[in-house]
Amino acid sequence: MHPIACVLLVDRAGRLLLQLRDAHAPHHPNVWGLPGGHWEPGETIDETAVRELWEETGLRPDGELRLFATQELPEIDRVKHYFCGATRAGQRDVVLGEGAAIVFTAPDELLDGRPYTPGTAELLTRFLSSPEYARLAAAD
Repeated sequence: MHPIACVLLVDRAGRLLLQLRDAHAPHHPNVWGLPGGHWEPGETIDETAVRELWEETGLRPDGELRLFATQELPEIDRVKHYFCGATRAGQRDVVLGEGAAIVFTAPDELLDGRPYTPGTAELLTRFLSSPEYARLAAAD
Protein backbone atom coordinates (compact mmCIF):
# COMPACT_ATOMS: atom_id res chain seq x y z
CA MET A 1 0.00 0.00 0.00
CA HIS A 2 1.16 3.53 -0.77
CA PRO A 3 1.98 5.62 2.34
CA ILE A 4 0.27 8.99 2.76
CA ALA A 5 0.94 11.56 5.49
CA CYS A 6 -1.93 13.77 6.69
CA VAL A 7 -1.76 16.63 9.18
CA LEU A 8 -4.33 17.49 11.84
CA LEU A 9 -3.22 21.07 12.52
CA VAL A 10 -5.03 22.79 15.40
CA ASP A 11 -4.99 26.56 15.89
CA ARG A 12 -5.31 28.48 19.16
CA ALA A 13 -9.12 28.56 18.83
CA GLY A 14 -9.29 24.76 18.50
CA ARG A 15 -10.04 24.90 14.77
CA LEU A 16 -8.62 22.31 12.37
CA LEU A 17 -7.08 23.10 9.02
CA LEU A 18 -9.02 21.55 6.11
CA GLN A 19 -8.27 21.53 2.41
CA LEU A 20 -10.84 21.52 -0.39
CA ARG A 21 -9.30 19.54 -3.23
CA ASP A 22 -9.67 21.20 -6.60
CA ALA A 23 -11.54 19.88 -9.62
CA HIS A 24 -8.30 18.76 -11.27
CA ALA A 25 -6.96 16.71 -8.33
CA PRO A 26 -5.81 13.28 -9.58
CA HIS A 27 -7.55 11.59 -6.63
CA HIS A 28 -10.84 12.61 -4.99
CA PRO A 29 -11.50 15.97 -6.70
CA ASN A 30 -13.92 18.47 -5.16
CA VAL A 31 -13.94 16.90 -1.69
CA TRP A 32 -12.49 17.98 1.64
CA GLY A 33 -9.46 16.47 3.28
CA LEU A 34 -6.45 17.29 5.38
CA PRO A 35 -3.19 18.80 4.20
CA GLY A 36 -0.87 15.98 3.24
CA GLY A 37 0.31 13.76 0.47
CA HIS A 38 2.48 10.96 -0.79
CA TRP A 39 5.68 9.79 0.83
CA GLU A 40 8.79 10.25 -1.30
CA PRO A 41 11.78 7.88 -1.23
CA GLY A 42 14.52 9.07 1.08
CA GLU A 43 12.27 10.75 3.64
CA THR A 44 10.57 9.50 6.77
CA ILE A 45 6.79 9.62 6.91
CA ASP A 46 6.94 12.42 9.51
CA GLU A 47 9.20 14.40 7.14
CA THR A 48 6.54 13.84 4.48
CA ALA A 49 3.93 15.37 6.80
CA VAL A 50 6.01 18.51 7.46
CA ARG A 51 6.93 18.89 3.76
CA GLU A 52 3.37 18.49 2.51
CA LEU A 53 2.00 20.90 5.12
CA TRP A 54 4.53 23.53 4.00
CA GLU A 55 3.97 22.95 0.27
CA GLU A 56 0.18 23.10 0.51
CA THR A 57 -0.32 25.80 3.15
CA GLY A 58 2.92 27.71 3.75
CA LEU A 59 2.63 26.73 7.43
CA ARG A 60 4.88 24.82 9.79
CA PRO A 61 3.76 23.36 13.12
CA ASP A 62 4.82 25.22 16.27
CA GLY A 63 6.52 22.09 17.57
CA GLU A 64 7.03 18.53 16.56
CA LEU A 65 4.17 16.70 14.87
CA ARG A 66 3.07 13.56 16.72
CA LEU A 67 1.67 10.45 15.12
CA PHE A 68 -2.02 10.20 16.07
CA ALA A 69 -3.21 7.21 14.03
CA THR A 70 -2.52 4.97 11.09
CA GLN A 71 -5.40 3.92 8.86
CA GLU A 72 -5.24 1.22 6.19
CA LEU A 73 -7.52 1.78 3.21
CA PRO A 74 -7.05 -1.31 1.01
CA GLU A 75 -9.88 -0.26 -1.32
CA ILE A 76 -7.70 2.63 -2.54
CA ASP A 77 -4.33 0.92 -1.88
CA ARG A 78 -3.27 3.54 0.68
CA VAL A 79 -2.15 3.64 4.28
CA LYS A 80 -2.68 7.03 5.88
CA HIS A 81 -0.46 8.25 8.71
CA TYR A 82 -2.19 11.04 10.63
CA PHE A 83 0.04 13.47 12.50
CA CYS A 84 -1.24 16.13 14.87
CA GLY A 85 0.23 19.41 16.01
CA ALA A 86 -0.54 22.94 17.09
CA THR A 87 0.00 26.28 15.40
CA ARG A 88 -0.20 29.91 16.43
CA ALA A 89 -0.85 30.77 12.78
CA GLY A 90 -4.26 31.98 11.71
CA GLN A 91 -6.23 32.05 8.49
CA ARG A 92 -4.36 35.18 7.33
CA ASP A 93 -1.09 33.20 7.44
CA VAL A 94 -2.28 30.42 5.14
CA VAL A 95 -0.84 30.41 1.63
CA LEU A 96 -2.92 28.38 -0.82
CA GLY A 97 -0.27 26.18 -2.43
CA GLU A 98 -2.55 23.40 -3.61
CA GLY A 99 -6.29 22.81 -3.79
CA ALA A 100 -9.30 25.11 -4.15
CA ALA A 101 -9.32 26.34 -0.53
CA ILE A 102 -7.57 25.82 2.79
CA VAL A 103 -9.47 26.96 5.87
CA PHE A 104 -9.32 26.65 9.64
CA THR A 105 -12.67 25.09 10.57
CA ALA A 106 -14.46 25.07 13.93
CA PRO A 107 -14.87 21.59 15.43
CA ASP A 108 -18.68 21.82 15.40
CA GLU A 109 -18.59 22.43 11.63
CA LEU A 110 -16.25 19.58 10.70
CA LEU A 111 -18.89 16.86 10.52
CA ASP A 112 -21.59 18.91 8.81
CA GLY A 113 -22.15 16.48 5.93
CA ARG A 114 -19.49 17.81 3.59
CA PRO A 115 -17.82 15.15 1.41
CA TYR A 116 -14.39 13.97 2.59
CA THR A 117 -11.57 11.90 1.18
CA PRO A 118 -11.79 8.20 2.15
CA GLY A 119 -11.36 7.61 5.87
CA THR A 120 -11.18 11.28 6.84
CA ALA A 121 -14.63 11.74 8.45
CA GLU A 122 -14.12 8.66 10.64
CA LEU A 123 -10.70 9.87 11.69
CA LEU A 124 -11.97 13.39 12.49
CA THR A 125 -14.66 11.90 14.75
CA ARG A 126 -12.01 9.93 16.61
CA PHE A 127 -9.59 12.87 16.83
CA LEU A 128 -12.14 15.37 18.16
CA SER A 129 -12.92 13.10 21.12
CA SER A 130 -9.26 12.34 21.87
CA PRO A 131 -6.99 13.62 24.65
CA GLU A 132 -4.58 14.73 21.90
CA TYR A 133 -7.14 17.14 20.46
CA ALA A 134 -8.02 18.44 23.94
CA ARG A 135 -4.32 19.05 24.65
CA LEU A 136 -3.71 20.83 21.33
CA ALA A 137 -6.89 22.92 21.57
CA ALA A 138 -5.83 24.10 25.04
CA ALA A 139 -2.22 24.85 23.99
CA ASP A 140 -1.13 28.43 24.23
